[in-house]
Amino acid sequence: MVSTLDCTESMAHDTRRITLITRNAHSVPRDWDTSPNAASRAIGVDSLLVLRYALAGSLGEVHRDVERVVLDRTTSASEYLSLLASLPPQFAGDVLLIASDDSGFMSSLGRGGDRVLYAMAASDVRFYLEAHGLVTGQIDQTISPAMPMIHGRAAHATA
Repeated sequence: MVSTLDCTESMAHDTRRITLITRNAHSVPRDWDTSPNAASRAIGVDSLLVLRYALAGSLGEVHRDVERVVLDRTTSASEYLSLLASLPPQFAGDVLLIASDDSGFMSSLGRGGDRVLYAMAASDVRFYLEAHGLVTGQIDQTISPAMPMIHGRAAHATA
């Protein structure tokens, strides 16, 4: 187990942007690319409360490097909208909601700085994940890859 401070310090040596991911532990694992060669550094977040805390800048330098947030089969549509409404104004990243059927909704910045919401079919979600190098392409993966986690209870990260 690594403390949040240690996790933040080790992230300072990793120049990749961060993708914060909430995952459903009871769903079939997704093939997240957590390798050192991945395009983005994937960090798991165990709850929406911790995610809001991280995006608000309460976890040190983490919020400055967050490129996107992915809510992978963990959040209802109303919770997603509530998260979007409470995003810090300085957060310019994408926020992707993946539903249990792998379809989803994407919130991203449009021209002029306003957020735009897109409905996405499962194939669109998969295309987005692959285009940004977030998944390995091994769809039938049965073992969840190791991903650093930020936990809310003790504010610890594990690898």
